[in-house]
Amino acid sequence: MKKKQWQGWGAGEQAEQAEQHYLVQPRALAGGGDVRHVSEFLRASGWRDKSKSGGPLHMESPDRTVRVAYDPYVLPGGWTIHGQADGANGEWSAHLGRQTPVEIVAGLTDALTRPRSAHAPNVWAPLQEQNWHTRFEGAHYMATSPNGTAWMQYHQGADGSAMWWTGAQDKQGNGWTANFTPNTPMHLVQAFSTELASPDPVMRPRGRVPHSAQIRTWSVSVKPSQLSAWQQARITAARAATWARNSARSTRPRTSPRPHTPTSSARTRR
Repeated sequence: MKKKQWQGWGAGEQAEQAEQHYLVQPRALAGGGDVRHVSEFLRASGWRDKSKSGGPLHMESPDRTVRVAYDPYVLPGGWTIHGQADGANGEWSAHLGRQTPVEIVAGLTDALTRPRSAHAPNVWAPLQEQNWHTRFEGAHYMATSPNGTAWMQYHQGADGSAMWWTGAQDKQGNGWTANFTPNTPMHLVQAFSTELASPDPVMRPRGRVPHSAQIRTWSVSVKPSQLSAWQQARITAARAATWARNSARSTRPRTSPRPHTPTSSARTRR
């Protein structure tokens, strides 16, 4: 999935004619969406595209410690985000099903490009703010969406390791699941839960809306130039944030003391 494959995303040379899209709610059941929503933001944030032509997506962070991959060609397929051990935290990974909406995936992957907040993360807070039902179920702590189609579950094993399991499913059995290994940084899981719980609908083009009795849709007319502008705004924001971080690093004052240079002789007063 190299850059040349992204040609045609947005208006391009198309005539300025409105196209039918749909707003879908709840977003957890909207289907996978356009992978470029994730990959183009990472590329604009300085990530390297390591994908082979015609193959699955494979991107690497600037410091080479995190990899994001999307492979639709294998079963069950989907997203894999892998982080190396960094001393304070051990190696970790997240696996998200192929139908996980890209807007929810981006909650996690966008957070990989930003400095970590000083506030202690709370995975449950975004869910509770949107009236998700939280409760204990045996050894699990569980949160389910108001309509019961999406969930997030926490389980602590006998060895003390914590596992997160989440997903969404309609009554027809369509949906996805995702899991995070014990060492996954909690601020990333919170970023994911924030997008999972968001009540905002997401947009899908005609023909890409799942057949589900549990979703609501609104038909909207969108011009290619509008779609391109919305996508470009997200990319521009990523570039601006990356430029600001890099500039801050380059202009940061030195914190190490200057070496002391003794004088050859002391000046005396006459």
